[in-house]
Amino acid sequence: MVYIASWDEFVERSVQLFRSDPNSTRYNVKYRHCDGKLVLKVTDNRECLKFKTDQAQDAKKMEKLNNIFFTLMARGPDVDISEVTGKDQVDAQPTKKGRGRKQ
Repeated sequence: MVYIASWDEFVERSVQLFRSDPNSTRYNVKYRHCDGKLVLKVTDNRECLKFKTDQAQDAKKMEKLNNIFFTLMARGPDVDISEVTGKDQVDAQPTKKGRGRKQ
């Protein structure tokens, strides 16, 4: 088991691991409230990558990684993931204008 200190390196190596063997790669999230630690693990039974953090701001990064993995699982391992960002979901929601009655 390898703990990777850099978030960008963890994401890059995790995506490579998934693309090399998508059928046996697993992604695990573990949160311990008493310690305030979040551990992300990606494994394919041969290689295991882990990232540990106690920073609340890394929750947004975890959401982005979830979106990347959902895209890879749904569209296939050969899809371009550069279009996957957290802003896509926000832009898709309609915005409310004004507070008055609907006319």
